[in-house]
Amino acid sequence: MTGAVDLSVLKERATTPPPPPPPAPTGEGAAPATPDGTGLPVVIEVTEATFEAEVLVRSQQIPVVVDLWATWCEPCKQLSPLLEKLALEAGGTWVLAKVDVDANPRIAQAFGVQSVPTVVAIAAGQPLADFQGAQPEPQLRQWLAAVQQAVAGKLSGPPVGAGDPDEPEPEDPRFVAAEAALDGGDLAGAEAEFQKILDEEPTNAEALGAIRQVRFLARVQSIDPGAVGAADAAPEDLEAQLRAADVEVYSQAPDAAFTRLIAFVARSAGDDKTLVRTRLLDLFDLFDPAEPVVMTARRKLAAALY
Repeated sequence: MTGAVDLSVLKERATTPPPPPPPAPTGEGAAPATPDGTGLPVVIEVTEATFEAEVLVRSQQIPVVVDLWATWCEPCKQLSPLLEKLALEAGGTWVLAKVDVDANPRIAQAFGVQSVPTVVAIAAGQPLADFQGAQPEPQLRQWLAAVQQAVAGKLSGPPVGAGDPDEPEPEDPRFVAAEAALDGGDLAGAEAEFQKILDEEPTNAEALGAIRQVRFLARVQSIDPGAVGAADAAPEDLEAQLRAADVEVYSQAPDAAFTRLIAFVARSAGDDKTLVRTRLLDLFDLFDPAEPVVMTARRKLAAALY
């Protein structure tokens, strides 16, 4: 997606009833819109008439992941079942809203959809993060974990099925041990403690975010602060560019780091291109996915790759 996304045009309901939606692209094997313990569905079909209530209003309480698909789209037939599976597995901590772009062109237009499948996470009535094309399950889980981490504690209501929001959560002793090591400057010890959590819970968003930060801090500590100047003097030196980008991120200049590495991606090929792309994605994961600098860099990276 490119440009600003204006969802205000979808806040007015259609004056005529919409036609019934066509079957989902996943066919008979598609997961039903199974309700969770509260009786609310976690997988829903959305039309222009229901978009405001099902997406914009509901996203004030929990994230809504909008799957924009089409019946003729082959990648959609791979992606949609995975999203449905993960939504059912999540048990109402987020909602999957499925939109047939051919039957609901105003929704596709509002999101600036250029190809399908396009998936957009909505929180508090605004787009938070997006991607295009089919994705493997591990990447989907990572993306969804980042979305939930980004909105934790920021929405007006508790997740569907959650308990009393005023009741404090007990402190997790596993995180206490990891944070104690981190506070003591023991990065290796902190990483080991966070890894123990991930060994038990591979999708724990808090531990995933923490271990990425710890690994980045450990890596950047060994880099010469003069790495930026050295990289500027040797623009084709891959390792120099990676070191400089780390220093720039650590120095609160992520835009400079992202610009540096995206430029290298654009002029490189083969293994070098893949390595820099991977490092960029790692650096993106250090930030809230809704940060404008990250969203802009993701679009620029996509353009540089394709």
